[in-house]
Amino acid sequence: MFIIKSNYYLYIENTLSINLNVLKKNKKIIIIYRNNGAQEDFKKLDVFRRKCKTKNFKFYIANNSILAKKCKADGLYISSYNKKIYSKYNPSLIGSAHNFKEIYEKIKQGCSTVVLSRLFKTFYNDKKGYLGLVKFNLIRKNYLIDLIPLGGINDDNLLKLNLVKSKGLCLLSEIKKKPAISNRLF
Repeated sequence: MFIIKSNYYLYIENTLSINLNVLKKNKKIIIIYRNNGAQEDFKKLDVFRRKCKTKNFKFYIANNSILAKKCKADGLYISSYNKKIYSKYNPSLIGSAHNFKEIYEKIKQGCSTVVLSRLFKTFYNDKKGYLGLVKFNLIRKNYLIDLIPLGGINDDNLLKLNLVKSKGLCLLSEIKKKPAISNRLF
């Protein structure tokens, strides 16, 4: 069975962490480059963006509007800890949040889409608590923007995503651990 959503958001930390050849040409895939460590070479990033464009993937860069403009990215991703207002950068803004306060901040920043973290239970030592399907759907009813679920999505609970009232879903670690999951999604 497949998960049918309008958009699939994939986080990557470097251009080598995902093989674009495995993914089919699809306008629904949005790749978010969020490198918190050493910055990648601009030429490699530009080549990666071009590959995304040939596959019809949208490409977003996290927290760096200068790099996003220079690289001609499709938009900017704003992390939950980032409190800057990006009114000058208009193409498309995606935000990240963990609670109501952060959702409100992302709306003030001009984000049309917010990735809401921890839908399912995760097994990270420092991350406790999660929303669950019912709570996520109740939160979703309160906002006019698109809320996208992230966190704890794996093979075991993949089909539960059909019950989530969201236009998309976001994957971080599962796509790296099991690239075959992409066949079930897209």
